[in-house]
Amino acid sequence: MQVRIGIMQGRLSPPEDGRFQSFPRLSWRLEFSRAREAGITYIEWIYDHYGAAQNPLTTAQGRAEINFLKAEYGVETRAVCGDWLMDFPLIRCSEPDRAHREKVLHDMLGWASEIGASRIVLPFVDNSSIRSAEEQDIITQVLERAIPIAEDTEVEMHIEADFPPSEFARFLNRLPHPTIKVNYDVGNSSGLGYIANEEFSAYGNRIGSIHIKDRLRKPDGSVVTMPLGQGSADFDDVFASIRRCGYAGGLTLQVARGEDGDEVNWIARQIAFLSPYLA
Repeated sequence: MQVRIGIMQGRLSPPEDGRFQSFPRLSWRLEFSRAREAGITYIEWIYDHYGAAQNPLTTAQGRAEINFLKAEYGVETRAVCGDWLMDFPLIRCSEPDRAHREKVLHDMLGWASEIGASRIVLPFVDNSSIRSAEEQDIITQVLERAIPIAEDTEVEMHIEADFPPSEFARFLNRLPHPTIKVNYDVGNSSGLGYIANEEFSAYGNRIGSIHIKDRLRKPDGSVVTMPLGQGSADFDDVFASIRRCGYAGGLTLQVARGEDGDEVNWIARQIAFLSPYLA
């Protein structure tokens, strides 16, 4: 199975201010060399509220520096993770706020294009989870308005959601445009108790990107992110399902953290866990 292995930005640096995932304001430049050392071929760039003021993604000069570092280290930036929309969801907000947040979505499409990203991942989980039919209507309308910009920039919008498989498939049927696809998150799905082959059977043809992590679903219903192979994810089922649907995109590591300062070795060990599935 020939796939490119990528990594969520920030996983090659110690967490900042105790944040499990955020734009690494202090070390984003260093992550290019660390990615090459770990055998990573691309970085999924994070745009969030925490790092917004220091994020080079938002300025022409910053994007030029990103592209310079990509060329210097041979590491791509194939995706942008729109975590800003977790901080400021497109739902459960006023109309003026939604208009502003839509503008940020449109801006992200343009920024992504300029650093060579082919997709932005739109998280509709946790704080931004879609909880009602009315919210499904709102998000459908928001994404429909963004489609012309996605077409112009040639950047896809990948939906990460926590719907059960059949409900997710019905929601996707409302948005059949080819620029709208699914981001499949192994850990989130296993943490919710979903079965990979059922999910892939429901909407496997719409999966455009995959996040690799493992989460343990505890008897009390709580979940915690674990090293690969130590959570509830059935990786045999996951990779059998990936093969059946013919997925040929990359795998972005969004794995549990190890010891601070040992990020490169830790990521190498997580890749080693995946090796039998990629052979």
